[in-house]
Amino acid sequence: MTRRVALVGNPNVGKSTIFNALTGLHQHTGNWAGVTVSCTFGDFSIDGQKFSAIDLPGIYSFDVRSQEEAVTRDYVRSEDFDTLLLICDATCLERGLHLLAQAAELLRERTETHSLPQTILCVNLCDEAKKKGICIDFSLLQQKLKIPVVACSARTKSGLRNLKQALANDPGPTPVCFACPVFASCSLTEALPIQRLPAPFDPAETAGKVVTYTRSDYRRREEKLDRLLTGPVSGGLIMCLLLVGVFWLTITGANYPSSLLWDFFFGIETFLAESAQTAGLPDWLIGAGIYGVFRVVSWIVSVMLPPMAIFFPLFTLLEDFGYLPRAAFNMDGAFHKCRACGKQCLTMAMGLGCNAAGVVGCRIIDSPRERLIAILTNSLVPCNGRFPLLLTMISLFFMGGTGFWTAGETAALSGPTAVWAGFLPALALTAFILAGIAATLASSWLLSHTLLKGVPSSFTLELPPYRRPQLGKVLVRSLFDRTLFVLGRAVAVAAPAGLMIWLTANITIGNQSLLLWCSGFFEPLGHLMGLDGIILMAFILGFPANEIILPIILMAYLQTGCLVDMNDKSALAALLLSHGWTARTVVCMAIFSLFHWPCSTTCLTVRKETGSLKWTAVAFLLPTCIGVILCILTTALWNILP
Repeated sequence: MTRRVALVGNPNVGKSTIFNALTGLHQHTGNWAGVTVSCTFGDFSIDGQKFSAIDLPGIYSFDVRSQEEAVTRDYVRSEDFDTLLLICDATCLERGLHLLAQAAELLRERTETHSLPQTILCVNLCDEAKKKGICIDFSLLQQKLKIPVVACSARTKSGLRNLKQALANDPGPTPVCFACPVFASCSLTEALPIQRLPAPFDPAETAGKVVTYTRSDYRRREEKLDRLLTGPVSGGLIMCLLLVGVFWLTITGANYPSSLLWDFFFGIETFLAESAQTAGLPDWLIGAGIYGVFRVVSWIVSVMLPPMAIFFPLFTLLEDFGYLPRAAFNMDGAFHKCRACGKQCLTMAMGLGCNAAGVVGCRIIDSPRERLIAILTNSLVPCNGRFPLLLTMISLFFMGGTGFWTAGETAALSGPTAVWAGFLPALALTAFILAGIAATLASSWLLSHTLLKGVPSSFTLELPPYRRPQLGKVLVRSLFDRTLFVLGRAVAVAAPAGLMIWLTANITIGNQSLLLWCSGFFEPLGHLMGLDGIILMAFILGFPANEIILPIILMAYLQTGCLVDMNDKSALAALLLSHGWTARTVVCMAIFSLFHWPCSTTCLTVRKETGSLKWTAVAFLLPTCIGVILCILTTALWNILP
């Protein structure tokens, strides 16, 4: 018989880490509240006894205020399970005891319809409590509660054996004893009668008797860092500097591996094409399968994998350190003025990696109205997939001697470029990100005053403790949970897109491909926006994945019928100039790269999260309208100004 275990606790107390340690799964964990936004299931066994565990979303109180907390409350109140494993933070035990008292009352109310489950209190993060001089008398705590109490440090796997022993033992009439090896005061000298539910207790009084503080200055270091990272001036400055640093490392480190990957896949492509020709396969099948599907997939992997493999670990290091909630705190005032939620800053940060992940992350926002605003505006901040196109436009903008600029303008650009060649792209990309944040704030204000009227709600934003990131786990988690997950999703949509692109480029009507016929239809709008019809058609065909927009443009200009690579920026600039590009085209292209419709994966995610085609259409049209309007205004001003 399989015993069911429900993991419950406050946000950011290590529930997911304990769940991973028990089940061997690799659920995403992070040093900020709200990481677990849905239920996760896993199985494990102890001495031949089978268990099924569910990791429930974090909950501050069973008097719920959000959908995620309601999921946890409804499960504890209505579902049938054998063990309630309540996990609390050793550095703030009283808060966990308040939740335990509420959970016990909820379980007593459901005894008429369900059997009474075993209750275990797991006090996690004991290593952090020890560093801060916080000592807990676990022996006294267990005597007062009369349920199994286990001390644990899940990150170092300390105490997990005792936790498994507690799970394997079902309390009955026989007294049970559980040793807690973290502190000297927590070993029990005699067996105690263990109940299924805690005895009646007062959380504040109990915490006051079992917790002692040996250091009065245990928060001094964190307070100094908080004053620096959340200061009215220093907080915003540090946030911008961190963005520049992360982007500079990503840009600098991704170029060489991208080139190596492209050469690798091009070698495989040549081998496949030669093998297919030797086997006598028809040319159309070789073209569609190899030069269409395989080449597009190869391009996606070559362009996306290196920057994601750098960006996501850096992002995860900031998350593990505890910086992201501080960034949300810095942005809270701005979002409050827009009648939105400060937690939207966290979902924006998630959107930098993948807008679809950012949309899912909006579940951490309690207010349905503010959650919807965050979902609709998430794609205004560019995801990792838009970075290559943005960076290409930025590099073309700062290239002197290419013909995009006059002689005087070229001289003005080449001076600083020689000194800041490594930092100018990072600075420019940071400026685009800040422009996306500004557009997010403006759009949130507009939605709050039109389609989604309302006043901003208050919310609890917990600033987690600063923690030393675990480099090994960061690399593994960012690579498998984020990089490969996002890459796999992009490849899944890129394969059929590759076939579509090849067909539009090779099916001819008269003497012109279907791609050029469609581009001609969009030519008037493209001209008004400072672009051309081919560029707009490339954005449409790039709907499954933004990484293939520029290759489609080059394919249409060169009339090759398949995607082409052009790593030589001088040759790329010469090709674009020959097709009428100017500095204005580069600027408008960068603007529309930043503001246009979200990719297909993000649109499907919005549809799933909102359950509405109407709001999916709004999420699609909002950034598109901003991009079109800004491009038209830029073109008009460019033509007016000397």
